[in-house]
Amino acid sequence: MPPAGRLHTVARSFAVMALLGGCSAITTRSADALSETGELIALSGGHAGASSACFTCHGLDGLGNGSGAPRLAALDAGYLSRQLEAYADGRRRHPQMQRIAGRLSAQDRQSVSAYYARLPYRASGSTGKLSVLRLYHEGDPARGLPSCASCHGARGEGGGAANPLLGGQPAPYLAEQLHQWRQAKRRNDPGDVMLRISRQLTRSEVGALSAYASRLPGDQPHPAPPEASRATRRGDPRSGA
Repeated sequence: MPPAGRLHTVARSFAVMALLGGCSAITTRSADALSETGELIALSGGHAGASSACFTCHGLDGLGNGSGAPRLAALDAGYLSRQLEAYADGRRRHPQMQRIAGRLSAQDRQSVSAYYARLPYRASGSTGKLSVLRLYHEGDPARGLPSCASCHGARGEGGGAANPLLGGQPAPYLAEQLHQWRQAKRRNDPGDVMLRISRQLTRSEVGALSAYASRLPGDQPHPAPPEASRATRRGDPRSGA
């Protein structure tokens, strides 16, 4: 091959290599960015596998499935991260979630929690009977029951990492969690506060409160700095209401 032809071939080869190298770098950076935001884990399931991808139950928008899978969008990142930890170490029981959380690294759990915390929340209207309104907003002093609003907010907006927002969550999910607390199948609340409260509520009150709380507007929570996301309002390291 003439010298000019060889030089042209070499130049073309370097150009192809540079192009491929550039694509590889872009692809890697894109994957890293997705992983850092937790989006890749939410959409692929991470080490738990594609069949366990978060969106399959909690929806692409993180708003849940209207039944047993709760809304994750806009919940506090620290709260979500602690729930995954509780599933991983058995303090909160759910066969599928225990397996998924157990296969995610601590960094993965924090990343996917931060991702869902940043998703927008769409509010809905609220209605309720007077007795349910009083129980939610005032509690029942005769039974020593605090109001739901004292921890979860008058509009169901929650109170930071320790007290999740309730507005917009599916009513069946909220009722199921109260039954889990009642049966001591969920034990990651400091001082067993929810255990005590759930055991004082009647079945009809559980249903009514769950339905009412699910229809509260919730409001978009105020963002907290990352260093404060694991802080709690209750001075207990087990906090995860």
